[in-house]
Amino acid sequence: MAKDSNKSKNPKEKVVKSKNTKKSLKKKPSKIKRFFKYFFLTILILGLLIGVVGVGYVVAVIKTTPSLDVNAIYNLNQPSVLYDDKGEFIDDLPSTEIRYIISYDEMPQNLINAYIAIEDERFMSHGGIDIKRILGAAARDVMVILGKQNGIHGASTITQQLIKNTILSSEAASESSSIDRINRKIKEIVLAVQLDKELSKEEIIRTYLNTIPLSGHIYGVEAASRYFFGKHAEDLTLLECAYIAGITQAPTTYSAYNTGASNYPNGYINRTKTVLSKMLELGYISQEDFDVAYADAEANNFNFKKLNTDSQVNHEWFVYPAVEQVKEDLIEKYKYTEDEVEKLLVNGGLKIYTTLNVEMQNAVQEILNDRSNLQVDDTSVDETDSDGVPLLQASATIIDYKTGQVKVLIGGRGNQPPTSLNRAYFDLKSIGSTTKPLTVYGPAIDTKLITAGTPLDDTSVSDEILKKYNFGSVVPKNANGSMAGYVTAREALTYSKNLTSIKTVDMLGLDTALDYGEKSGLKYASESHTMSALALGQFEQPIGNRDGGNTTILASAYGAFGNNGVRYEPILYTRVEDASGNVLLEKEPETINLFSPQTSYIIYDILKGSSSSAEFSDIPVAGKTGTTNSSDNFWFAGLTPYYSGSVWIGYDNPKRMSGKSSSAASLFGKIMAVAHEGLEYKDIDAPSGLVQAKVCKDSGKSPTDLCYEDQRGNRVKTEYFIKGTEPKSVCDVHVSVAVNSSNNKLATENTPASLLVNKVFIKKPNANPNADDYPFVVPTQEDDTQAEEYIDLSQIGLRANMDLLDAIVILNNRGIKYSFNGLSVSGNITSGQYTLVSYTEKIKSDETVELKIKATTNTPDEDIGNNDNTNDTTNDNTSPESDTDVQRNSITNIINGIFN
Repeated sequence: MAKDSNKSKNPKEKVVKSKNTKKSLKKKPSKIKRFFKYFFLTILILGLLIGVVGVGYVVAVIKTTPSLDVNAIYNLNQPSVLYDDKGEFIDDLPSTEIRYIISYDEMPQNLINAYIAIEDERFMSHGGIDIKRILGAAARDVMVILGKQNGIHGASTITQQLIKNTILSSEAASESSSIDRINRKIKEIVLAVQLDKELSKEEIIRTYLNTIPLSGHIYGVEAASRYFFGKHAEDLTLLECAYIAGITQAPTTYSAYNTGASNYPNGYINRTKTVLSKMLELGYISQEDFDVAYADAEANNFNFKKLNTDSQVNHEWFVYPAVEQVKEDLIEKYKYTEDEVEKLLVNGGLKIYTTLNVEMQNAVQEILNDRSNLQVDDTSVDETDSDGVPLLQASATIIDYKTGQVKVLIGGRGNQPPTSLNRAYFDLKSIGSTTKPLTVYGPAIDTKLITAGTPLDDTSVSDEILKKYNFGSVVPKNANGSMAGYVTAREALTYSKNLTSIKTVDMLGLDTALDYGEKSGLKYASESHTMSALALGQFEQPIGNRDGGNTTILASAYGAFGNNGVRYEPILYTRVEDASGNVLLEKEPETINLFSPQTSYIIYDILKGSSSSAEFSDIPVAGKTGTTNSSDNFWFAGLTPYYSGSVWIGYDNPKRMSGKSSSAASLFGKIMAVAHEGLEYKDIDAPSGLVQAKVCKDSGKSPTDLCYEDQRGNRVKTEYFIKGTEPKSVCDVHVSVAVNSSNNKLATENTPASLLVNKVFIKKPNANPNADDYPFVVPTQEDDTQAEEYIDLSQIGLRANMDLLDAIVILNNRGIKYSFNGLSVSGNITSGQYTLVSYTEKIKSDETVELKIKATTNTPDEDIGNNDNTNDTTNDNTSPESDTDVQRNSITNIINGIFN
């Protein structure tokens, strides 16, 4: 019973021991094995899914890849280039990218090999992408992800970099995540493979070397060669080629002009040595060449010569207005936006052919910079501002008025910062009397309101005119304060008469004057539609809307006087081509018919008479000075048979200057002298439709003999007239009038015959007594001389046969004066002095006569006149008197008798 009690009653608890147990039961898998089984299955599934998704993703990205546009690759940003009127290079327009496109043949082989060695050693054999390099880069990127290395490694070939720098440049610049970079890389690979099939290796490397950024705004190897070494790429040494190829990886870091690099040059030195070593490794250079270049790199013998890349360009006074004109024309023709045309000008590689004459521009700039040529204020001092810019400024423009081409445009004096105020083109100021040929006398002659021989009254402006044009308390006057009276229109313009100018515009009308002014190119704000602006050139200059003129406007306007009245809008370029040489613009000047040919020649002829200070040779000069009210602007505008031009002198912050506007005329002569070097004498021919005729200067009519006999001299002038406007009637202003020569009053019947004369005067109603011609106007007062009075000598007690004792002088019919040996006795004295010479006839009270008299004493027979200085020997009980006393007493008795 004991054995049975140890047996289990539960069958599940029964333990079976048998050698055959493993064979009879299936072995169950362990947990680890099951885990790896499911893990790898999951990985496989995920891998398949990722692969499918990845392929789909890549396909999707490829679908968004732009088509290969080879033109886009060739269409590289490069600065626009400017040329002068002879087609010679002036300068590059400042650009966001400084780039100069060169051909494959202009690239030295060492430079090409240096780039292949350091950037893409299998470039010549791969098909646009380097699989080996991609795999290596991918492996390194995995190590980065696992934290074993730093930085993502690139695998881009030269072909891929070219795609990145051109077709995908916008995407590369806007990347903000790794996904963006992956997307761009996929597209880059696709396009690189396509491009390698489309272009030769030479073309790919050429284009690549023209596109790569190589420090700041420097793009391409030619720009880098100039920037770092001051030479063309084709002239680079092996060392220089290795340096430029080396900095491509990190232009800012390896640039020799980087502050850190200049202090610690080991960065770019080591990088250059790396490039040289790789070139030697690949067999591109010999050991000897390597050793020399390597030693120079070690010694930092790079010989850098930095190119100036600031925004200031050569001849910028001219260049920026020229570019502005190109911009306006591109917008008008092609409907570009402002942004589009700006990008085209800055980076489009345009070729702009300007009208600039470089030699003349340089010479004129030197003349303006020389303080001694500006004869205002103290010429020994040239004050400057804090930047060293002269305070006294000047500007000048010279134009070939037959074509409208601007040859010289100087916007200021001294070394000024880039894009400073261009006073010759963009600035506007009051122009003073230079307006008079354009808005006063030119229009008045052109409309046949007057002729050059029309007399104009240079006297005070009437109150009616002053009120009409709101002069207020300002009373216009001539510059010298005088009034000439009658002057011809020619003289009024020659001598710049302000008063006649106002009166002429009043006759002409403000609207007509304004129309001619605007056609001349002058700018008028509404506030300047005034008599002051149109007759005197005094513009209102409202804030925010400045008006007036500048030297370019005036040079253009005055050119019309030499071009049959035709004014050409100034042009600063003739042609613009794109980077491929296609013509985008051809510039022809706008034509404005300003005056008739006849008017133009008459004004030209007049202006020749007022330009002596501007003369520089035998070549004729015609022009006009201008001064503003406060003497804060001095102008001269004029022309020769070759060119028109204008100069201005003044301060940017206006202030009164000493001197005269003739200083501007003198400056004009100096700049025109250099512009006319080597040119022969010639003059402008008179056009048909003009006649010459004699004219009286005081009537504007055909002269009579009296016009030649004017008290001032000959008043006849031979003048030019537009045919049909010459005098048709004879002068009725000059008249001959009898006057008293002693007082110039109208003669009467009482005027002494000896004083009666006939003189030639002018008739002039309401003559101004302050005018210079007033003394020659017909007198209005009659001679007030009384009838002749006679003195009967018997009335004054003189007897005949009297011997001369001393002089007796009759002053008038009321009194006498005599003198004897120092003793003087006088009567009533008024006017005149007369000596009696005869007592036997009546004499006029205003005649001079002499008289011999004899005075009697106690010895009446004694001849006092023959006194021999002896005493009287008669028996006289009185005390004897001296001879002198006797004579004095005798004469006194005679005088007393006369008065009594």
